Amino acid sequence: MTPEEKINTLRKALNEHNYNYYVLDNATISDVDFDKKIKELEALEKEYPAFFDENSPTQRVGGAITKNFETVVHQNRMYSLDNSYSLEDLKDWEKRVQKNLGTDKITYTCELKFDGASISLTYKNGQFVKAVTRGDGFQGDDVTANIKTIRSIPLSIGANFLNDFEMRGEIILPLDGFEKMNQERAKNGEDLYRNPRNTASGSLKLQDSAEVAKRPLDCLLYQVVTEERKYLTHFESLENARKAGFKVPNTIQLATSIDEVFKFVNFWDKERHNLPYETDGIVIKVNNLRQQEELGYTAKAPRWAIAYKFKAAQVATLLEEITYQVGRTGAITPVANLAPVQLAGTTVKRASLHNSDQIEKLDIRVNDTVFVEKGGEIIPKIIAVDFSKRPENSQPTVYASHCPECNTALIRTEGDAKHFCPNQFGCAPQITGRIQHFISRKAMDIEGLGGETVDLLRKEGLIQNYADLYDLKIEQIIPLDRMAEKSAQNIINGIEKSKQIPFEKVLFALGIRFVGETVAKKLAKHFTSIDAIMTASFEELIQADEIGDKIAQSIIDFSSDLGNIQLINRLKSFGLQLELSAEALENQTNKLTSQIFVVSGVFYQMTRSELKKSIEDNGGKVSSSISKKTNYIIAGDNMGPSKLAKAKELGIAIISEQDYINMIN
Repeated sequence: MTPEEKINTLRKALNEHNYNYYVLDNATISDVDFDKKIKELEALEKEYPAFFDENSPTQRVGGAITKNFETVVHQNRMYSLDNSYSLEDLKDWEKRVQKNLGTDKITYTCELKFDGASISLTYKNGQFVKAVTRGDGFQGDDVTANIKTIRSIPLSIGANFLNDFEMRGEIILPLDGFEKMNQERAKNGEDLYRNPRNTASGSLKLQDSAEVAKRPLDCLLYQVVTEERKYLTHFESLENARKAGFKVPNTIQLATSIDEVFKFVNFWDKERHNLPYETDGIVIKVNNLRQQEELGYTAKAPRWAIAYKFKAAQVATLLEEITYQVGRTGAITPVANLAPVQLAGTTVKRASLHNSDQIEKLDIRVNDTVFVEKGGEIIPKIIAVDFSKRPENSQPTVYASHCPECNTALIRTEGDAKHFCPNQFGCAPQITGRIQHFISRKAMDIEGLGGETVDLLRKEGLIQNYADLYDLKIEQIIPLDRMAEKSAQNIINGIEKSKQIPFEKVLFALGIRFVGETVAKKLAKHFTSIDAIMTASFEELIQADEIGDKIAQSIIDFSSDLGNIQLINRLKSFGLQLELSAEALENQTNKLTSQIFVVSGVFYQMTRSELKKSIEDNGGKVSSSISKKTNYIIAGDNMGPSKLAKAKELGIAIISEQDYINMIN
């Protein structure tokens, strides 16, 4: 046998043993014999470096150091899920699905919702090439080196599955592994980890992959994302993924109605406590992949899936004090300071009270015994007061009348749930908050700068707004507390690099109220420059896609403020991107302005995502559902029958992929 044949034989055998042990939980070799084979393979790979393979079983032990995790844009967006909490919620969702599809013959998959860190694994030609965290859904961190250490993730698969695809899943820390880690930390006198979910998530960002390899992480897969049309249903794609070597839980079941779904829910609501890992609900998906495509997405979530959240854990504790926080927009949030209490694996000391209406509705008072639960088992919230334990001398809560930070009288405009501090340029938390928003990853993404450093720079009088960042000099930063020359230089470099951030992100970074990421992209595309936005009338603003009265008025308020005008002029002088670049405008036209398209079916010259991008690049709008406003339906093979029937009923033009290409050319 040649050295290359020996190496390939060993790799194949070790991959099979890995799969048997970590996926099937059925060891076919002793640990000692496995280690012997690994060492034999390591020696051969060292002797014959020409046969190196980055996906070899020997690469799972870690050792790669990642100082900075590169931000990667997802090829396919990682959407969040809409939540439900009752059978009525699920039935309402089912009615919407049936209405959109024009049929009640729908099969669903029921899956456990794993409590860990979401991950996207990319495979090319059957080889693992990249792992990216969910991040904000549009982009995440490249954690490939750390993910390779997780033995249940195959690094290469056979040709019987798919060639190019993404596997979506959850990185989890099984309960017994978490317990062992904490036992070890207790023995060493170290602080214990609080819960498996946060520990799993934190593990993905450790710089040394060898440390990650020591942790008993696992990966449970729940979605195949691909342009290949090999499988007809979600269930079929997962079954074949399992056969290909992926750890797809065998708890997934098919259901033909929401009543069957709820039987699954009721079973696992009790049985979940016997699972070896944490789960906080059920995910229900339309099984047929063509129907999934037909249903499409809202701005935030797929219409073809929904999460059912198990009833959250509840505890009672004492409300000791109500304080008030000031956000970057000046919004005041009342906070309940609680006697510390254990809840769902963490110690809870504080909970948001949201606004004065919520305090009045629940009649919450200081020294009340309150019931606390975690919304979605993440954010603590007060759901009720135990009036039987209320002290006799209790007094109703009087909401704050002045800002707790700058003592400015609070205002509350009609239609707003919250009170606001209007002192935007003189209130410390607002100043710091706006700058922190400006430098955040979704906005200007300034490396080297964090919230604490921003607060320190403000307190030292070096910055009072985000434009001041571009006047900073390295000699001003070095003398600051806990600041070395290299750190100071990294900050200056990060600020300089941010001048290349594209216009839509700069627009989001400005912190205009109600202008989030999506709205910023719509505004940037419609107006192409900050000057055009700030001089637009109310009527011109609401003509832009998805810009309503509230957003339009907020932009006008921002644009008419002298302080904001001065800030924008300073940002211009520093060279920030305050208009769309020539590259961004290069393929943009107005050929399809005001035209609404629905894309349905299978296409061959362009992918569905390429078609949608082309429509938007040419000024059109893509909708996932047909209405009277729809102008064209681009129909591919296997177009959904309900969409076809509705299009004919409404008299909407149905065109082919080639018709569309001819239209834009």
